[in-house]
Amino acid sequence: MNRSAPILCTVLAVAALAACSKRDAPPAAPPASSASTAQAAPADAGIAWVRAASDAEVDAAFARARSEGKPVFVYWGAKWCPPCNQLQATLFNRQDFIERSRAFVPVYVDGDKPGAQKLGTRFAVRGYPTMVVFDRGGQELTRLPGEVDAQQYNEVLTLSMSAQRSAKAVLAQARAGGQGLVEADWRLLAYYSWETDQQQLAGAGGVAALLRELAQACPAAHADSAMRLRLKALAVADSQAGPVAGAAAQRAPVLALLADAAQSRRHMDVLTNSAAGLASALSAAGSAERKSLLAAFDGALVRLQADASLSRADRLMALVARVQLAQLDAPGKDKSAATPAALRAEVRDMAVRFDREITDGYERQAVITTAAWALEQAGLMEDSDALLKANLAKSHSPYYLMADLADNAKKRGDKAAALDWNAQAFDKSEGPATRLQWGARYLGMLIELAPQDAQRVERAAAQLFDEAAAMPDAFEARSGRSLQRIGGHLSGWAKGGAHGDAMKRLQRQLDEVCAKLPAGESRRLCDGVLKPGSSA
Repeated sequence: MNRSAPILCTVLAVAALAACSKRDAPPAAPPASSASTAQAAPADAGIAWVRAASDAEVDAAFARARSEGKPVFVYWGAKWCPPCNQLQATLFNRQDFIERSRAFVPVYVDGDKPGAQKLGTRFAVRGYPTMVVFDRGGQELTRLPGEVDAQQYNEVLTLSMSAQRSAKAVLAQARAGGQGLVEADWRLLAYYSWETDQQQLAGAGGVAALLRELAQACPAAHADSAMRLRLKALAVADSQAGPVAGAAAQRAPVLALLADAAQSRRHMDVLTNSAAGLASALSAAGSAERKSLLAAFDGALVRLQADASLSRADRLMALVARVQLAQLDAPGKDKSAATPAALRAEVRDMAVRFDREITDGYERQAVITTAAWALEQAGLMEDSDALLKANLAKSHSPYYLMADLADNAKKRGDKAAALDWNAQAFDKSEGPATRLQWGARYLGMLIELAPQDAQRVERAAAQLFDEAAAMPDAFEARSGRSLQRIGGHLSGWAKGGAHGDAMKRLQRQLDEVCAKLPAGESRRLCDGVLKPGSSA
């Protein structure tokens, strides 16, 4: 989990991705849920999901797709993930999406089902949520963004389902000069989920260089696609390197976008999630250009923050972007003091109001975590703690909130509280992949804040290795990366020969786990967990 990213479990951030609903296309009736209960009724009951956790189940879904002549929509998610809950609350429960789902075979892979992490490796997915569209023959067509609003999502979904060629094939033609490409082709690239690409299209060169290339190549006649590619390219620029080349020429169209309510609404996901990065790419700190750009941004973000057609999570992200822009040029690591008092009051008021208004369990998981982060970003740490604690009993995944409480305590310098909340979060976490992820986080903080407590460190690591031994896919996808982080934490703890006896016991325990694995990549990764450099 990365509190410094927007409402994203991607790593991507993922960046980090939220969908939103619109008034003019109302969702189906929300699931019955009380603000005082931790249970969330299924929001996607109308979708005939194929719930898959094995190759055989996925293969059966593709066989069905071939026989019915339908594409396949794969959704990779997790119960605790805030943007996954956002999708449940604002997209998967919409009648128009439910009806559209009958035109494809919808496959849901819950990352915590036994064996599901192996599917993560098969589909090259890392962060939750990731959504991939395949043709009936099993070829990947595209990856869908989860952060655009629901109506726009349906537009992109329609485009993807009707695509005659994959995004990979369209990209190759774009890079070869683009002759013959039509608006639909450029839209397929502009609305591709670059945050969850995992080098499927970008390759070794990386997303940043590729997006710059596409932004320059997209014809101005395809205005919407050209603007989105420009924004995406600017958003991934190195914020420490100063303004990008040609910043002055690129500033004018962005300023025009910010002044246009309809256009800024259409690209609200990039504007809210990447405001500080865009400002850094287009202007130098302290310059007159920076000042005018920040004023234009604030005006656009104020509109988005007040836009009732946006989801609560998206409106909160507009407010978070305003806070981040206010702190952009502030010195030091803790920039919260640079937040104007009036802006702090807006953050506090919106958090309180949304907490009071929400009745849907999925929306609560998405919004409260974002609101608590917004409060922390604005320097309202006590308010953030109070909001999180008040929602522990209302959340279906309270361990996520506990981890946020641990982060807050650590930032305050309260080591004991940070470790206690992290221990509780690990203890309450559910699902094998999630427990390894939360366990890696707990072990890392334990080694950072209390490295002298060797018994506690060894006990936690031994428990994680025991749990990994019981998993059929412990060294696949996210779980494999969690175990590599665990190994990294322990190797750092034992640097210079410290804690030699404990490390020998842990190595023997891990050797027993590895010995039971068949020869191959998983065995190689297992053997390298406590031997940095031997596993990639």
